[in-house]
Amino acid sequence: MNPLVEVRDLVKHYPVTGGVFLREVAKVRAVDGVSLAIKPGETLGLVGESGCGKSTLGRLILRLEEPTAGQVLFEGEDILAYDREHLRSLREEMQIIFQDPFSSLNPRKNVAHIVGEPLLVHGMNSRAEREARVQHLLEVVGLSREHMRRYPHQFSGGQRQRIGVARALALNPKLIICDEAVSALDVSIQAQVINLLQDLQDEFNLTYLFISHDLSVVEHISDRVAVMYLGKVVELADSVMIYSRPLHPYTQALLGAAPVPDPHRAVKHAILKGDVPSPINPPSGCRFHTRCPYVEQMCRDHEPELRELAPGHTAACHFAGQRPSLFKPDGG
Repeated sequence: MNPLVEVRDLVKHYPVTGGVFLREVAKVRAVDGVSLAIKPGETLGLVGESGCGKSTLGRLILRLEEPTAGQVLFEGEDILAYDREHLRSLREEMQIIFQDPFSSLNPRKNVAHIVGEPLLVHGMNSRAEREARVQHLLEVVGLSREHMRRYPHQFSGGQRQRIGVARALALNPKLIICDEAVSALDVSIQAQVINLLQDLQDEFNLTYLFISHDLSVVEHISDRVAVMYLGKVVELADSVMIYSRPLHPYTQALLGAAPVPDPHRAVKHAILKGDVPSPINPPSGCRFHTRCPYVEQMCRDHEPELRELAPGHTAACHFAGQRPSLFKPDGG
């Protein structure tokens, strides 16, 4: 099956300026050579610590930001070559659900306008048709027609995120990027929105890039999981494999740091020491070597390639699978 979306060696560097003339003195390497593919109808989870480049990668795929280098292919076509008019038509195929349901909705517009605006922009000029479509979308996400004339401040956080989901669905997209779509919600509301996203995926054959730092949510919703560290993907595999047998020391430490919801269960996982290095001046060789308990000189000198170590399971580590795991699934 051909991928719906594929990125190849994608790079995004932000200039750091200084001095009297504000010349470029350094670069923030937010995304630094990422390659991955998303199949039609699947959910790819993207996890990592804050600042690792997850959200930037999602925005690059949508061309909300322009990459420094690399390719973004959608249904086999490089969308970085699209002009403004062609890109506008592509918006019907690719949408985003933003992290904050409070700031992502215009407080001066009612729900009918917020959800109906994409329809108007893309040529549905009949007000009656737009309102009928908006009413249907609200019902799909668990709201009602009475909500159409209300404003964002009149809704709870969960309801606002449902409005955001309805807006993303308005143009019948093929790909939706969920950028921390449930992280601002209460746990009970998170479950409702996650279940809604899964139901909508089955009903409309949607493809998701699900960006989150919540490992339990990603495990629940994802078919495959990619792990990012300091602008690079360090491990990619089927969700079951990632959560049962992670190969990269960073993935192992990340999973080991997740709390276990059982007060009677003693958990003694290795805790990473030190802070994440600055993306302005990342370490040489393996970027994780400054925090890895198994570091050797080879790790400092040579950057590991993302290579397949088992069918469908890739990791960027010179010694993946050859050292004791930092993660014990049984919590022992």
